[in-house]
Amino acid sequence: MRSYKNSDPAPPIMSGSPPPPEMRPPLADWDRAPWNRWSFQHVREVVPTVAIRRAMLPSSWPDAAGALDDFSYAGPDGTKTTFARMLDDTYTDAVLVWADGKVQHESYHNGMDARTLHLLQSVSKSLTSAAAGNLVAIGLLRPEAPVTQYLPELEATAWRGATLQQVLDMTSGTRFTEAYTQPDSDVGKMDTAAGWKPAPEGVDASQWPTCIWEQIVGLTVADAAHGTRFAYRSIETDVLAHAMERVTGQRLPQILSERLWQPLGCEDDASITVDRSGYGLACGGISASLRDMARFGLALLNNGKVDGRQAIPQPWCQDIRHGTHGLFNTDNSRNWPDGRYRNQFWVEDSKLGRHYCFGVFGQMVMVAPDTGTMVVKLSSWPNFLDPDLNRVTMAGLRAVELAFSG
Repeated sequence: MRSYKNSDPAPPIMSGSPPPPEMRPPLADWDRAPWNRWSFQHVREVVPTVAIRRAMLPSSWPDAAGALDDFSYAGPDGTKTTFARMLDDTYTDAVLVWADGKVQHESYHNGMDARTLHLLQSVSKSLTSAAAGNLVAIGLLRPEAPVTQYLPELEATAWRGATLQQVLDMTSGTRFTEAYTQPDSDVGKMDTAAGWKPAPEGVDASQWPTCIWEQIVGLTVADAAHGTRFAYRSIETDVLAHAMERVTGQRLPQILSERLWQPLGCEDDASITVDRSGYGLACGGISASLRDMARFGLALLNNGKVDGRQAIPQPWCQDIRHGTHGLFNTDNSRNWPDGRYRNQFWVEDSKLGRHYCFGVFGQMVMVAPDTGTMVVKLSSWPNFLDPDLNRVTMAGLRAVELAFSG
């Protein structure tokens, strides 16, 4: 069964009582197309999760001033298109655009609504970073400290000698293969360790880690000197999160609630998937509603402030935007010559301070302080990464940004 756009007839995934076997997402592929069009809004029905508790008094949130469906512009191929067409072509589940000081567009698709939680994938990394920034602000974490100061067990791993900042910037030398379609890659093993997937058929997984901590302490090979190269590796976020748990004596969902979700004034409980040890998957396991993600994005746009409160420390926001940045690889530098990866955020331009949170299958938070624009887009693309869908998305968002700031 192929994936489908919002404008296509939707197959009856998980419809009926009970749904027929052929319409139930298989556990081995629940996060792949076409099943992800349903499962990204129903993670709590697929794998174990824990709540990230909301604020008792949510921060205010305005209704949209209008809609951008009919907004027209030239697409990446030069032909005229509309914002609504872009949303359909890019398998959008929900989107919110903040520009010129107000919500210019907020819409829901594919059965999603304002209270629905949606899987964020690696946008979870940036949320974890924001909570870590609050721990840095009160001195519980020091980015310049060796990561082994917080996790002494890592002396026996490839992280020996790495700083926490290098973990934050993904510049440690630890080898970790992030090959999403290779079942026995390190990230494939992570799916099993995290409790997301059973071991793949035909693979001897008897020696695979049974939880994320076991995977961390089992990574003993380095393929670079610490701080000499950027390599995107999801496991780095989970090293950071374990350090956060050690210094607070709390589990990650509680840290995220107390250090981020409640200060932001979030209206809905978020959720995070947990492995067999009860660890919440920091690198990609968080699900949240569109408006609560917009609260996060707007706080980043406003240097960490929400309703006059400092929800994310201003120095942390400034360091993400303009600090002594980490590194980039050749492909990223070609597209964004002034960009870097810093503190679990993708920095498009360290001079202008433009930065993003990205997750596979089309999850995104865009923060553009230079134009006062913020966008949250939640999607369920057919593939993990899709340069064409990314170009179509960015062309639409750039056109809107230019219209409201130019």
